[in-house]
Amino acid sequence: MKLYALDTSVIGLAFAEAEPVTTRIRAQPHGAVQTTAVTLEESLSGWYTFLRKAKQPSVVERAYAELVGTVTNFSKLPILPYNQLAIARYEGLLRLKLNVRKDDLRIAAVALVHNATVVTANVRDFTRVPGLQVEDWTQPAA
Repeated sequence: MKLYALDTSVIGLAFAEAEPVTTRIRAQPHGAVQTTAVTLEESLSGWYTFLRKAKQPSVVERAYAELVGTVTNFSKLPILPYNQLAIARYEGLLRLKLNVRKDDLRIAAVALVHNATVVTANVRDFTRVPGLQVEDWTQPAA
């Protein structure tokens, strides 16, 4: 079974059931679509930051609702770990000076360790990573 790792640029679309991402996810066998611990951290950090900056009660309420929704949605997906193998792969990718953001390199490292295809809207950066399989599910399947 081919394994797919949703990155941060796609995970929100998946949770919002946006097309064509939803159709592409549903077309995969059970367990084939996963995400990474790095994507989880990026998503939660974004809502934590939004929450800390919120001042108006309605914005605070929305921030907490989004945070809870994010946790609930992530609990439904298998999460690939950022473990020692991924850390070593990440450090090797850093040495290549690929001009890719560190968190994207971490996601790439996790995908490489697990032989997963990264599903992203950020194809330009991820395709700089040697050996990484990349797909953009924000576009309809060919």
